[in-house]
Amino acid sequence: MVQSNQKPHLVLLSAPAHLQPVIELGKRIVTCQDVKATIIVASFVQSAPAESRIVQAALATKLFDVIHLPPADISNLVEPGDKGITSLSAAMHVVKPDFQAAILGLETLPTALVVHVFAIECLGIADELKIPKYVFVSTNAWFLATIVYTPVLDKEVEGEYADKKEPFALPGCSSIRAEDLPDPMLLRTKANYREYLKIGKEIPKADGILVNSWEELQPKTLASLRDGNLLAGVVKAPIFPVGPINSEGSSALKNELFDWLDKQPTDSVLYISFGSMGGLSLEQMLELAWGLEMSQQRFIWVVHPPIEKSGSGSGPKFGNIGDDVSSYLPEGFISRTRDRGVIVPQWAPQVEILSHPSCGGFFTHCGWNSAIECITNGLPMIAWPLYAEQRMNATLLTEEMGIAVRSETLPSKGIVGREETEKMVRKIFVDEGGRQMRARVKELKLSAEKAWSNGGSSYDALAKMVKHSQKKAIAIDV
Repeated sequence: MVQSNQKPHLVLLSAPAHLQPVIELGKRIVTCQDVKATIIVASFVQSAPAESRIVQAALATKLFDVIHLPPADISNLVEPGDKGITSLSAAMHVVKPDFQAAILGLETLPTALVVHVFAIECLGIADELKIPKYVFVSTNAWFLATIVYTPVLDKEVEGEYADKKEPFALPGCSSIRAEDLPDPMLLRTKANYREYLKIGKEIPKADGILVNSWEELQPKTLASLRDGNLLAGVVKAPIFPVGPINSEGSSALKNELFDWLDKQPTDSVLYISFGSMGGLSLEQMLELAWGLEMSQQRFIWVVHPPIEKSGSGSGPKFGNIGDDVSSYLPEGFISRTRDRGVIVPQWAPQVEILSHPSCGGFFTHCGWNSAIECITNGLPMIAWPLYAEQRMNATLLTEEMGIAVRSETLPSKGIVGREETEKMVRKIFVDEGGRQMRARVKELKLSAEKAWSNGGSSYDALAKMVKHSQKKAIAIDV
């Protein structure tokens, strides 16, 4: 029950391995609105240490309270091959009682609940508490359109989606090709598809949907999600585009890597990273290295050990930690490229690198967080999608937004040769097409800044969402 004079108190629930966007949304809520926020963190046993570090950094801001639930042990709940959404749903099922207990133990009960889309298992707890409930989709509006329309496709399409030659029509949105479908849609007989389908059916039960995009970035898709004759008839709930939601990093970071960056010309360095879970085969790593060397471009490459000897790789990658990177790069590569490149084992401060004036492009796996970080820094991309919804992200960035290039060979399906890698690098740094992409992405950067300025589209969308939750709470209470 909500008191009429009570200050809004939003509880945000993260999903395992999806904490950072929820933290950043919490920062926006507290700094842009007169709202109290509490963030409740769900995690896998294996990811708990990394997420604990994120929690400590969030607590240091003193903007909100953070509660880290006991990590979920799902080892007896899912088959060894069932990673992805199946694992996320299982984890949320495990932590659900602890989450409910954590809410009831709060000094101030929440006036609304916001759950990450992959934590939707816990959305119904809001009904028990008689408070409004919202879903936060931390990726883009095209993904949201696809997942909410999947229950319709499930009834209309026979056989496997992946076997279809014609693109799938999404009312009012760009159609989606079979090869660009999110991973869970590739095999309808698998548990991942059943969980994905379930999420698509649950999202419309929310009182509202927050999405990590903004009006100027995806106007066509957002319009469809609001049009009763198009996707609004499926999604039902109001849409609040509150992007970009991304980390700003630390401007005070200094080490040898940044000393090197400081010495490079403006917009001259290509940053290469495939995320914490993206992996390449040894064969693909060697081809990528040769293409990079042939391009003669300055670079920073975050290198992980190969996940297999031959083939395309793809990921997600779990484990395989090693430090001797020279053993899986061409002989002499590091010495030959020492004057213009830096190899970083395992991890680098991505946000700070992308925001450095010397950084001029991003060779990326197309995770949406990474894409947003690139757009907000005005950098063109080389799209190298590997898993999850990254193939559709790559298509969005290249074909709809025109701010990225991609290989003709899909990296998750085959080996991209060194000549094609060289060609892509030169395209974004040297060719006229690269200059056009750079100009376009800088326009989007400005639109992102405007969206979060006072009175901007995302600033206003968040304010509307808070007011919507207050009105909804009163209506529920009556």
